[in-house]
Amino acid sequence: ATRVNKDGLIESVASGVPRLDYPLIDGVVQDCPALLLEPTRTNLSTNSEAFDSWTNGGTYVTANQTVSPDGNTTADQLSKTAAFQQIQNTATVVSGSTYSFSVFVKENTLDRITLRLASGSNDVRKCLDLSDLSVTNAGGNQTGFVETKVEQYPNGWYKYTVVATSNGTTQYVNIYAGNATVTESGNIYIWGAQLELGNYPTSYIPTTTSSVTRNADECNGAGTSAEFNDNEGVLYAEIEALGVDSSYRQITIGNSTDNIKILFNASSTRLRGLLKVGGINQADLFDETQTEIKYLKIALKYKSGDFALWVNGIEKDTATSGNIPTGMAEIAFDDGGGASDFYGKCKDLRVYDTALSDSELQALTTI
Repeated sequence: ATRVNKDGLIESVASGVPRLDYPLIDGVVQDCPALLLEPTRTNLSTNSEAFDSWTNGGTYVTANQTVSPDGNTTADQLSKTAAFQQIQNTATVVSGSTYSFSVFVKENTLDRITLRLASGSNDVRKCLDLSDLSVTNAGGNQTGFVETKVEQYPNGWYKYTVVATSNGTTQYVNIYAGNATVTESGNIYIWGAQLELGNYPTSYIPTTTSSVTRNADECNGAGTSAEFNDNEGVLYAEIEALGVDSSYRQITIGNSTDNIKILFNASSTRLRGLLKVGGINQADLFDETQTEIKYLKIALKYKSGDFALWVNGIEKDTATSGNIPTGMAEIAFDDGGGASDFYGKCKDLRVYDTALSDSELQALTTI
C-alpha cells in the first residue's frame, strides 16, 4: 500500500506496517501524520504509469518527462493538436455499480485536462481547469455522473477524480489533454491512473500489465480491562472518514453487544455517540449538523446520569439516563466484533478513565 510521507511524496509501505499518512492542505504537507485505514480496493486500470502503452499512447504520449508525485522521473507528457485526441484504457466492471477514476495531473503548456468514463449508454466527460480548479462538461451525455474531486499535492500536482455509475460490463476510461472538445495544441503531465469500485477514491495502487488489489487495513486489539473504567470516562478521537457509503464507520471500546462507540451512520454524515449493554441502546447521542466528514475532534463522555457528545468545541447532545457497559477489554476501529470498520484517517485517539468537566471537554475538542 502507499502513503504520503513527510516530504509530501507518495511511497510504498510494507504489509503489516501502519501507514502514517501526512495530510495535505492546499498542497502543503502538515506536521502531524494520521493513521490511514482503507477498505480493500482494486486498481482496474492496468499500466497505471505507462500511458504510452494505452490505446493511442504511442501517438500522444511521451514517457518519463518530469518528476512524478513519488519523486521519480516517471510522469508522462500527454499532447494534442486537435479536438478529441485521447488515450484510452478499458476494464471489466459490474453494470450499475459506481466507480472512481483518478489521475495525477500537472500543467505544462496546457492547464486543462478531460477525463471520460463511458459504459453502455453512459458517457461522462469532465474537464478540469487547473488555473482555478473549476470543472465543466466536455461533450458526452453526463449520464451516470456522480461527482468530481480535486486534491492538491506538492510541486504543482493535483489528483483529479471523476466518479460515475457504469451502464455496462466494459468501462472505457479516456484522458484528453486540454478540453476534449476544443481544437488547440499543447501538452500536460499525467501520472498514476486508478479505476476502482467505490464512490470515493483511495490511496494510489500502482499497476503494470494486470490489476492489483490492496487488502483492507485492520487496526484492533488494543488495551485490556485494566485500562478502561466501567464507571466513567471519555472516548476521544480526532478523525476524518474517507467518504459516505453504505457502511457504518465505528470506533469502539468493548465488544459487539456491550460497548461505547463513536460512529458515522451508514450513507450519511450523521455523527453519533452510542453506549450499549446487552445489545440494547443505553445512551444514543447525535450530531446532525455535520455536512462534512473532514477532521473532527470528538469526545464522548460517559458517567452514570451524565452523558455528553462534544464536537469541535461544542456540546452537541446530552443524556441523563442509561447504564454503562462492564468488562470492556479492547478498543478497535470497528463495531467491537470485527464488522463496520472505521475507514479514514485518525490523528489522535484517547481514552480517559475519568469523566472530564465541560471546560476540559471544550478545550480538548476545540479546533
